[in-house]
Amino acid sequence: MASSQENMNEKGLVTDQAHYVKSDDYSAELSDVVPQQRLKRQLKNRHVAMISIGGVIGTGLFLGTATALMNGGPIGLLLGYSIVGSICYSVMISLGEMIAYLPLPGGHIRLAERFVDPALAFAMGYNYLYNWVIVLPAELSAAAVLVNYWNKSINNAAWITIFLAVVITINFFGAGVYGECEFVFSSIKVLTITGLIILGIVLDLGGGPDHDRIGFRFWKDPGPFVAFNGIAGSKGHFLGWWAVMTQAAFSFIGTEIVAIAAGEAKNPRRNLPKAIKRVYIRILLFYIGGTLIIGLLVPSNDPGLNLKTGTAAASPFVIAIQRSGIKGLPSVINACLLTSAWSAASSDLYTSSRALYGLAMVGNAPKIFKRTSRHGLPYMAIGMCSMFGLLSYMAVNAGSGQVFGWFANMTSIAGLLTWFGISVTYIRFHAGFKAQGLDRSKLPYASKLQPFAAWYAAISCFIICFFSGWAVFLKDNWDTATFVTNYLPFMLFPILYLGWKLKTKVPMVKAKDMDFTTGLAEIEADCYDEPPPKNKFQAFWAWLVSTFDIFQSSYRN
Repeated sequence: MASSQENMNEKGLVTDQAHYVKSDDYSAELSDVVPQQRLKRQLKNRHVAMISIGGVIGTGLFLGTATALMNGGPIGLLLGYSIVGSICYSVMISLGEMIAYLPLPGGHIRLAERFVDPALAFAMGYNYLYNWVIVLPAELSAAAVLVNYWNKSINNAAWITIFLAVVITINFFGAGVYGECEFVFSSIKVLTITGLIILGIVLDLGGGPDHDRIGFRFWKDPGPFVAFNGIAGSKGHFLGWWAVMTQAAFSFIGTEIVAIAAGEAKNPRRNLPKAIKRVYIRILLFYIGGTLIIGLLVPSNDPGLNLKTGTAAASPFVIAIQRSGIKGLPSVINACLLTSAWSAASSDLYTSSRALYGLAMVGNAPKIFKRTSRHGLPYMAIGMCSMFGLLSYMAVNAGSGQVFGWFANMTSIAGLLTWFGISVTYIRFHAGFKAQGLDRSKLPYASKLQPFAAWYAAISCFIICFFSGWAVFLKDNWDTATFVTNYLPFMLFPILYLGWKLKTKVPMVKAKDMDFTTGLAEIEADCYDEPPPKNKFQAFWAWLVSTFDIFQSSYRN
């Protein structure tokens, strides 16, 4: 590669089209992709913004916090979500810096191949694909069970069929239709969570029908922490908090979906940095704010926190509403939960299909999955990933449902391994920029916390994965299924990496040889100044976004 200092533009970034030396099997770049294998940018600014804010929020936040509160208590719940939230933010600013500069189809899978080596792209790709093709039927099953809140006489298989058909239809209409549906669904989720937090504050201050001013009562009795498994003292409290960590990770997984959407985002250099910057809203408002309110309103020993019922009745928010004496609202909350599960399932299919497409683009999956329609729809990848939705029928049967539950439990570890891979990729990306003398401050998005944030995320993800199955090692608490579901993905990831490394024998990309230029011409050609609003809705959205940006600037200053 020519010296980066000799090929800098006014932004301080190289713009020549030189390629670093690598195997032809991994040379698929934007400029080499034929029209029949190219995605089209159909996701608008508001689509990307709501995907980054609403993302794949599903039943995890609404229902999963019940188990977390029961295991860790209000302080353990808040601390667990706060720490995992900081890890999530570190991952997102790492991903954002790379994906805003190179919004490639396939997202972080393509970036890993480009800045680390094909073996990491292979391991991350199949780990990520597994994650989302399994979460898809899990969300469909959850949506069907939520309907039981109103009607238990109809078999869940009927509801699963209806939901699966709608999710597949949305995705086969293309990224534009998916973006519009996700905009509506995410808006409902955002309004629901915001409304629940406001309602929670009112109830805590005694504004409910019972006029009971709760305050911090439940932080005193039954207490701020829960002694895990009856283990007394600080040891039991520590283990209770650590039990929250793995559950919180499951709730946060999916924030990186904005990277997968990057290949189909309009005006990516402008819209993606804004989307990344708004991630903190989701973390602070929804997760940290939500868990704080939950810990105030519901005691950790409330029997309703047991999720065996599988309906909205087990949601801490609904428990608080019922305790205050408000009638009728639980049905409204359940309806919102249903749209959340539906939205998450649609995002799961979108993400898994683009992950499969990304794998095919770097030669790690059959070439047939690179095929797209004339509208840029990867129909073969969507069709293959849709078939995994049929696994949701396993949950109808008790025996197969338990087996399916084991597969679903592994997605939390798989998600953390994805975050680990993203962090490692950024560490290499940062090293390449430094080695080639490039100016990071000229990037579309750059964080002053780097590379320390990436190191923090990588180390934290590894530690959480390593100790994820600690509970089975307690006395008389061994469970083979729990051990396997926690550690199988953790063991398979290095096996996938080393296996592909031995097969391809492609060396790790050296920092001085990293390619920061290929595809930039096509990306820059897709950038433009945003046109003025055409109607009142667009004007309102532009005002809302600008308000967020002003708030964010003042917050940072």
